[in-house]
Amino acid sequence: MNDFQIPSSIIPANDNERIQKLHTYDILDTPAEDAFDKIAILAAQIFNSPIAQVTFVDRERVFFKTNISPLEATEVDRKDSFCSIAILNEDVTLFENVLTVPELASNPFVVMENGIRFYAGAPLRTMEGLQLGTVCVLDTEPKKVTRQQLKMLETLSSIVMDELELRLSTRKALRTQTDMMNRIVHDLKNPNTTIALSAELIKKKADDPKIVANFADRIKNAANGMLSSLNNILELSQVENGEFRLNLQEVDVFQLLTLVKKNFELLAIQKNQNIKIVCNCTTVIWADLTRLQDAFENLLSNALKYANANTEIIINVNTANDQLIIEFKDQGQGLSEEDMGKLFTKFAKLSAIPTAREHSNGLGLSIVKMLIELHKGKVWAESEGKNKGASFYISLPIN
Repeated sequence: MNDFQIPSSIIPANDNERIQKLHTYDILDTPAEDAFDKIAILAAQIFNSPIAQVTFVDRERVFFKTNISPLEATEVDRKDSFCSIAILNEDVTLFENVLTVPELASNPFVVMENGIRFYAGAPLRTMEGLQLGTVCVLDTEPKKVTRQQLKMLETLSSIVMDELELRLSTRKALRTQTDMMNRIVHDLKNPNTTIALSAELIKKKADDPKIVANFADRIKNAANGMLSSLNNILELSQVENGEFRLNLQEVDVFQLLTLVKKNFELLAIQKNQNIKIVCNCTTVIWADLTRLQDAFENLLSNALKYANANTEIIINVNTANDQLIIEFKDQGQGLSEEDMGKLFTKFAKLSAIPTAREHSNGLGLSIVKMLIELHKGKVWAESEGKNKGASFYISLPIN
C-alpha cells in the first residue's frame, strides 16, 4: 500500500463515466448526516487521528459529506486533494509520512502551518468498479499503522457504499410508485370523462333508442377499461409482493382460446378484423385458468389494438419439446429493434400506436410475462421490422 506510485495525471480514463455515476446518487452538496458522521468518527478512533472525512470527487472539486477536522470546509479543489489520488488506487492509499513523497511536496495542505503529514484513504467503489471518493483519515504527524487498521478502513468504505445503494434503490422504488400513481390517475381520467358525457347525452336523447344504446355501449366499454386497468395494477402489486398464488387445474387451452376469441369478436368486427385459431394438437395442461385467460386476453387485445383494419389475427397452437406453443400473429405495425429491447417491461413506450386510438396503459405485456413465468413458461416476440407484423409467443410445459 505504501508502494503506490502517483501518476502524472490524477484524472482517470473513465472519469466521465465515474462522475456520471456519482451524480446518480444525489449526494453532492447535501448537508452532514449522522450515518456518515458516525463512520468518520469511528475511522478517527481506529487511527487515533484528529481528522476523518467521507469525500466524493467531482469534476473540479472534492466534496466533504463529513468533515471531522479543524478545517471548516465542505469542499476543496480537486487538484489539491489527496483523495483525488486515492481514487486512482484500488487498495487503500497510504502515506505514512507525506514529506517522503516528492509529488506532494508543494501541496498547499502540506506546506501550510501544521500541515498534513499522514494520509490513509479507502476508495468508495461501486459494483461496476467506479471509484467515487473515499473514507479517509489524516494527521499533522507521521504515523505507523497496522494492516488490521487499514482493513477496518476498507470495511467502513464498503458500509458507506451500502448506504448509498440503499438510498438509491429506495428513491427508485418511490419514483416507480409515483409514476404508477400518475399513470393510474391519467388512465382513469379519460374513461370517467366518457362516462359523464355519455350519461349526459343519454338524458338529452332518451327518446332515441339507437342513440341510447350507442352511448350505453360507450359507458360499458369505458367502465370495463377502468376495471381492466385496476385489475392489472392489482395483479402487478400482488406478484411483486409475493402474495400471488396460482389455482392449478386441468385446462383445455384450445377451449380457453375459443372463449377469448368470442369475447373479442365485437371489437374485431368494429375494425373489420378476423380472428382465426389454428390447432392440430392436444391442448390440455395444468394451469390457472383465470390467469391464463388474462394472459391470452392481453395478447389478443394487443394484436387487435395495433393491427390495421381489414387484417387477420392468427392464433397458432403447436407442441415442441414437451412444450405447448401459442403464437398470436398479427399483420400490424411490427416492432423495431428499439421496441424489442423494451418489451415486457412496465410502462414501456413502444413506437406502435393503436390504430383506432384505443387506450393502452403500458402494463399488459409485463403482466403477461409474470403470469406465464409463474406457470414455469416463457414469453417472447418476433418481428421482421416495422410494418411487417409481429408474433408474440407463449411456451407452457405440458404436464
